[in-house]
Amino acid sequence: MSTTSEKDVRWYIIHTYSGQEERVKRNLDQRITSMDIKDRILQVVVPTEEEIEIREGKRRSVRRKVFPGYILVQMSMDDQSWHVVRETPGVTGFVSSEDEKELRPKPVPLEEREVESILSQMESETPKVRVGFVVGQSVRITDGPFTDFIGVVDHVFQDRGKVSILVSFFGRETPVELDFLQVEKL
Repeated sequence: MSTTSEKDVRWYIIHTYSGQEERVKRNLDQRITSMDIKDRILQVVVPTEEEIEIREGKRRSVRRKVFPGYILVQMSMDDQSWHVVRETPGVTGFVSSEDEKELRPKPVPLEEREVESILSQMESETPKVRVGFVVGQSVRITDGPFTDFIGVVDHVFQDRGKVSILVSFFGRETPVELDFLQVEKL
């Protein structure tokens, strides 16, 4: 059994059936343990991020897959580790070089900066806010002094969780900045 040096260990992307990422991760983790290859396949990660979803006037925290259908694997690439990953149920292949003449195309490792960016996105303290408002969309104000006014979305401030609505007030369009929870789609 060979020892793996740190410089041989790289991150690779494997393609899975969409929606099966967690199941494939569990299968791969079990295979790594049962085939005693933990020294060459170090980590299996399904990239996710925390997101605040606003639906029907309520905020919910959800985990969303950053790259549906893909998993990151930190490993030292050799024939045995390639085979363990490639033959895991649900894995459709590695993201690899496009040389079709090769029987086994060579998997392309991620650059360190790409891996750092993905992992830091996963560990971010502030969840992203996802809302379905778009500029030009008609909405109804549900809370505050303009309750039941109809307006048009002028700006969406995702980072602040706010939306600017143009409301017809005394015959003039006036911008009103509201929280996402104070507005509903028509």
